[in-house]
Amino acid sequence: MPDAPTLAEPVRPILPLWAAVAASVVAGLVLTTAFPALAWWPAVFVAVPLALVSLVGRGFWSALLVGFAFGAAFFFVNLLFTARYLGPVPWIALSMLEAALTALFAIPIALAYRWVPRVLPGAWGRLVSLPALVAGLWTLREEVLGTFPYGGFPWGRLGVTQADGPFAEVASWVGMSGLSFLIVLVCAAGVEYVRLGRWRDVRAVVPTAAAAVLLIVTPQFPTTDAGAMRVGAVQGNGPAGYFDERGRNDILRAQLAATRPILDEDMDVLLWPEGGIDSDPTTDEATAGVLDTLAARIGAPLLVSAVTQRGDEYFNSALLWEEGAENPVDTYDKRHPVPFGEYVPDRWLYRNFAPELIDLIQREYTPGVATPMFDIGGVGVGLAICFDVIYDDVIWDGAQAGAEVYMFQTNNADFRGTDENLQQLAFARMRAIETGRSVVNLSTVGTSQVIAPDGATLDGLPADEAGAMLTDVPLRTGLTPAVIAGAALKALLAWGSLAALVAFGIIARLRRRAGNAATPAPEGTGVAEKA
Repeated sequence: MPDAPTLAEPVRPILPLWAAVAASVVAGLVLTTAFPALAWWPAVFVAVPLALVSLVGRGFWSALLVGFAFGAAFFFVNLLFTARYLGPVPWIALSMLEAALTALFAIPIALAYRWVPRVLPGAWGRLVSLPALVAGLWTLREEVLGTFPYGGFPWGRLGVTQADGPFAEVASWVGMSGLSFLIVLVCAAGVEYVRLGRWRDVRAVVPTAAAAVLLIVTPQFPTTDAGAMRVGAVQGNGPAGYFDERGRNDILRAQLAATRPILDEDMDVLLWPEGGIDSDPTTDEATAGVLDTLAARIGAPLLVSAVTQRGDEYFNSALLWEEGAENPVDTYDKRHPVPFGEYVPDRWLYRNFAPELIDLIQREYTPGVATPMFDIGGVGVGLAICFDVIYDDVIWDGAQAGAEVYMFQTNNADFRGTDENLQQLAFARMRAIETGRSVVNLSTVGTSQVIAPDGATLDGLPADEAGAMLTDVPLRTGLTPAVIAGAALKALLAWGSLAALVAFGIIARLRRRAGNAATPAPEGTGVAEKA
């Protein structure tokens, strides 16, 4: 097989279009198996090569089609949990949006396969530069899906599939986006090695092997032991779903009942999940009184969650509540309320399409701006509320502010019977590894776990059952490279790759023009004489 096409010869597709579309569908479906509940992490090394091979040699419209086939197959299955209560409309809308963005950003990957071999036709250009650019453009696609529109939805990142795999520790150095980059780099380099067909040239396999070894042998970045914190965490299993039948304070009563077995135990903090309180304790004196009494009984601060109101604005809030203090002592408001779940962006527009669904969302939650960290008894506690956990900025800001442990509050009641809680738990496990911090991931209904800094499970509660954990949770200090440089690295990989693609395109075009100008015209046309 030749190293690269000539300037006049187009890059030929590996697969005919019908086969490329079929392969992309298979790739998307295979990729869903890498996410919980199946969590077959090796599946990414099948799915990604299939998706890439399908894009080689594609033009604009065929790349768009192939990319859409991959995105639709993946997201329509992966996001099926969104149809659990609200029916097919939100599921179809979100899946179609994510698939469309996936399709759009398949085009730059196809262009990379077209342009790089023209500019760097040698084996190293094919085995190093091209795979690196393709991996960067895949990372760019994850970045765009994670930020656009309305703050994005960074749910289907490749990096999170490795939560139970051998490569997760790399995230402590490069973050989840960096891990996605390395996974695609290995896959793309492997594809190019096979395409070149230089089986006897040992040097040709070096880039692929080096990237694979980097994934395998890199240990987790070490953070420093800072003792332990005794955490009581209560999963009330109350009627916390959007459509659950309940009376006033039924959820609060469920939390109190589940707390009773550990009331007389020594602890440093008592943690309750998102949605663990029905009414706003900052304005409801009866609820505030219950929390005051509970804090006095256990002799420790409470970290609870409630919907709070300030003026005309509503917030999904984490509240630090202490005995004898002017409560709440501290407040963190969820930074990333869920679009079309906790607020409706451009309500005037979307109400025209699904007025009954849009009108179900009565409150408009305001995004918070506070630092996601509480000081609890001299210990920095990093915070994230539900889908906050999938956003890098919340986690990294907490660590940089001094968090020695994380406590994630969530409410998965609207997704009972789906894989959503397990996929969110995989994010929590990756956050522990990425930051070198323990994580207490507490849900109203499950799955709740205490996760060690290396990602191991220290304690847990079964889903859909009330229960309480009392756990000595390890504390850590020191920042991992992912926390320190993760934002810069993510921007470099994503937007730097886009800049590099533009540069390759310009150079390839200039070389093509130069080649055309240097080619003699056929005799008898008069072109050569005029030149």
